[in-house]
Amino acid sequence: MTDTPETGLYTELLDIALEAARRAGALLREERPEGLGVAATKTSPIDVVTEMDLASEKLITAYLAEFRPDDGLLGEEGANSAGSSGVRWVVDPIDGTVNYLYGRQDWAVSIAAELAGETVVGVVAAPARGHVYHAVRGAGAWLGGERLHCRPAPPFAEALIGTGFGYVRERRQAQAEVVARLLPQVRDIRRSGSAALDLCDVAAGRLDGYYERGTHAWDHAAGELIAREAGALTGGRPGRPVGPELAVAASPAVFDELQPLLEDLGAWHD
Repeated sequence: MTDTPETGLYTELLDIALEAARRAGALLREERPEGLGVAATKTSPIDVVTEMDLASEKLITAYLAEFRPDDGLLGEEGANSAGSSGVRWVVDPIDGTVNYLYGRQDWAVSIAAELAGETVVGVVAAPARGHVYHAVRGAGAWLGGERLHCRPAPPFAEALIGTGFGYVRERRQAQAEVVARLLPQVRDIRRSGSAALDLCDVAAGRLDGYYERGTHAWDHAAGELIAREAGALTGGRPGRPVGPELAVAASPAVFDELQPLLEDLGAWHD
């Protein structure tokens, strides 16, 4: 990474994000109650929040406020403040809550830092996998001390694609119809239940591509930076950035085929 006046800031933000994610991961792994249940629901009865989502977000936001009290904050479970420093933290205390609720491994703590609206630091910690991914803008993507590179693109018919589904019935039905039309055109489709980990899997070469409709900033902010710094292309609909309509990330040649195909298939609407 080229030395700039911001280099020191990026290092500071990365160190804080790594430690906040480590602490939250330890809390979630070590203090998960045996009878963990649903504390609340959001968009539908199957879109759940657990008491551990709330505890994780509380821990992370308190840690960030201790070291960066003037920063803004956006958290999935309600934290929202503008701040005055130009830095905003985007936090998902558990990405993959249903997996966590069921004792499955595909869940993560996702923390990103934005500067003037652009993501500059991303950390995705997956304690059940034993993985911590991170990226700094311009400095590559890493799994621990290993530099990550997305997989060289196969022929599109041999691409392994990840995706996810929403929690509202009408959206799920539309997404299923897209999958039914996409599946015959690729090697196979995977669904992990965590957008952050799907993006990291693109970065690590465990997926050739990923797409999903309905993700929020906290779902994709850190993972998108990690995928991009590993050499993947990311975007939404053609010519647009990742957003609630559509998130796409893939090895460049796969992206060039996947994005316009998803546009044609209507993956961006219900």
